[in-house]
Amino acid sequence: MEERKCSDGEYLVKRRVLDELRLDEVAQKGTWSTKPTVGERMKESLRCSVPRLKQAALSWIPVLGWLPRYSFRDNAIGDLVSGCSVGIMHLPQGMAYALLASLRPVYGLYTSLYPVLVYFIFGTSRHISIGTFAVISIMVGSVTERLAPDSSFIVNGTNETGSVDLDARDESRVQIACSLTVLAGIFQILLGVVRFGFVVTYLSEPLVRGYTTGSACHVCVSQLKYLFGVTPARFTGPLSLIYTLVDLCRLLPQTKVPELVVSLVALSVLIVVKEVNACYRQKLPLPIPIEIVVIIAATVITHFGRLTSKYNIDVVGEIPSGLKAPRAPDTTLFSEVIGDAFAIAIVGYAINISLGKTFALKHGYKVDSNQELVALGLSNTIGGFFQCYSVTSSLSRSLVQESTGGKTQVAGVISSIIVLVTVLKIGSLFSDLPKAVLSTIVFVNLKGMFKQFTDVPLLWKTNKVDLMVWLVTFSSTILLNLDLGLAVSIGFSMLTVIFRTQLPRYSILGHVSGTDLYLDTKTYKEAKEIPGIKIFRSSATIYYTNAEMYLEALQEKSGIEIGKLLTAKKKQDAKLKRQQKKEKSKNKAKKQKAHVTHMMQSKAESQLSTMTERKVSVGQKGDVDVSSRTETSANELGKGRENWAYQHDAAASDSDSDAGCHVDESVAPASPRAASATHSVVLDVSTTSFVDTVAVKTLKNIFRDFGEIDLDVYLAGCQACVVEQLEKAGFFSESLPKSRLFVSVHDAVLHILAAPRRTDFVLDMTCSTQM
Repeated sequence: MEERKCSDGEYLVKRRVLDELRLDEVAQKGTWSTKPTVGERMKESLRCSVPRLKQAALSWIPVLGWLPRYSFRDNAIGDLVSGCSVGIMHLPQGMAYALLASLRPVYGLYTSLYPVLVYFIFGTSRHISIGTFAVISIMVGSVTERLAPDSSFIVNGTNETGSVDLDARDESRVQIACSLTVLAGIFQILLGVVRFGFVVTYLSEPLVRGYTTGSACHVCVSQLKYLFGVTPARFTGPLSLIYTLVDLCRLLPQTKVPELVVSLVALSVLIVVKEVNACYRQKLPLPIPIEIVVIIAATVITHFGRLTSKYNIDVVGEIPSGLKAPRAPDTTLFSEVIGDAFAIAIVGYAINISLGKTFALKHGYKVDSNQELVALGLSNTIGGFFQCYSVTSSLSRSLVQESTGGKTQVAGVISSIIVLVTVLKIGSLFSDLPKAVLSTIVFVNLKGMFKQFTDVPLLWKTNKVDLMVWLVTFSSTILLNLDLGLAVSIGFSMLTVIFRTQLPRYSILGHVSGTDLYLDTKTYKEAKEIPGIKIFRSSATIYYTNAEMYLEALQEKSGIEIGKLLTAKKKQDAKLKRQQKKEKSKNKAKKQKAHVTHMMQSKAESQLSTMTERKVSVGQKGDVDVSSRTETSANELGKGRENWAYQHDAAASDSDSDAGCHVDESVAPASPRAASATHSVVLDVSTTSFVDTVAVKTLKNIFRDFGEIDLDVYLAGCQACVVEQLEKAGFFSESLPKSRLFVSVHDAVLHILAAPRRTDFVLDMTCSTQM
């Protein structure tokens, strides 16, 4: 190949037309394999050495890699400030989100302590804040309320008149939440160990955002009872959110005005100050910790104002000081929560890795998706033994940790110290904290999720398929609850992928004059079809789900109805055979007639000879010229008769020349291809990344059927992996050699035009490419 420099923006290449065989020769395709065998990989995995052991330790325990190199000068101040800010946020959010999980607030504080320390050791992200999160909390709460409803703990009466044994109920719910958390952690660890971190890629961004928005609606509805001070009935299963809203509306006349006033005041203060934080975040060194301020103020006012006794305001209650000993989960509950545990494991990991990769991309480091699975799984599993429920990263806390100067997970350790001090010494002081205040903190922190409704108009403009995924996910989450909603949304998302591959865009390509480009003729005006050549392309890989549609689209787009043409060819062949048989019968009849005529003529000549001899013997009776008479008699005999002997020779000559199959060319059937000017078809398979047995069979049938009607078929743009798969599938043969495969569409077209009797069209290639 020769390449020469031309003017700016142009290039000139001179090379031979390359089919697959020539490409192997020119590019020197190797037959070696760079992949190690299974035995070699097993041997390598079992090999033990000090460097390998060190590498494994650093891979599974990342803190050993970065903590010894921790720079106090560069990171200490930022991590300290960030850790204090996040720790202050952990306190109100931990207690508030524990209510979403239908647990006492102290368990939210435990969840903000142990898992953070575990992630510090095993995590790979430097900026995310592990702990309680609204979506995961409401998923846990749906399980705890389903398996331990209030009706199961009624004492001293019936459901209508009896009271609920709160201690027994809460103890049962803690046990359920811990078992659920441990099982979810086990799922995450197993997926991480088998390097299954890519599973989260099946949760697209529209799906995750639609699901979290729908979950935010569940969170919002679940907290309305604290704002209004009412106790609605509990509903489970599909449409439970709708039933709960209806029941809340029915109970609105029973609203406790004092609790509603507390909620509105706290909500107003939180919204105003958070907006101030957002507007002046560039000028404020630290965001105003309004959540902890509101909690302290509400607790002080409620305690000293004796609001609990005067207005019967519902408060958090006793918060025990100190830490509880670890306890094994109840494994008998695993069978009842296995589906919920897997859903929590996937959703928690999806939220965690999306946030982790966002911050990693922003700050220029790498997050290991498989190690993140292991780290999150260990955080849940170990936390489950210490009365924690499922955790993931929180967007609001992570943004604060990153914006306040946090550089490493040391900030997480500092925030855990603050939570630990609170649990040990300060927690009991918050016993008079109104639950309505905690619910307002949850409401305010849902702002970011509700802002995701703006995705709808954006997706309407950019991608309507993604919009459908978002809407279906949101609707199914609202109507079918969190577990079924997630299953339905994943199924629908997978269906959209299948439909996109089943219904790709098929196009006929045309040549752009002066280039080696072949573009869709419907999209580009300058792309003109080459007379006699149809160039067909699919926008998706050819495999079993769309192979039949590929063949149908090829016939429709090219105008070549292979079925009709094959039927016409069969009819023509049958007609030709009938004509040959008829001509053969005629020739046989002619031969027989000529033979009879020859015999009769021989008999007539013998009789004439006898008569002539008799006349000579009686020649005395008159002077007669025998020769003249003989000639005259012969002439008279030939008058009005045909020379059958000559005709027999001619017929025999014709029969011999036609091998007994003489056919009148005026009635011979034309080739089916004569009806159309197309003589060649080029299949552009550059978009195909793999082929299965169905695709191979479909391509073979195309070559066979089109060949039967005298149409030449070529493949262009085959990737090396596709060629290898075709070879293994036995695609190539003597009738279908590798010379039918070309490097590009342009190579295939030039090969076709260079063939004999294909000089009726010349490509204009003088501008940029010379072949």
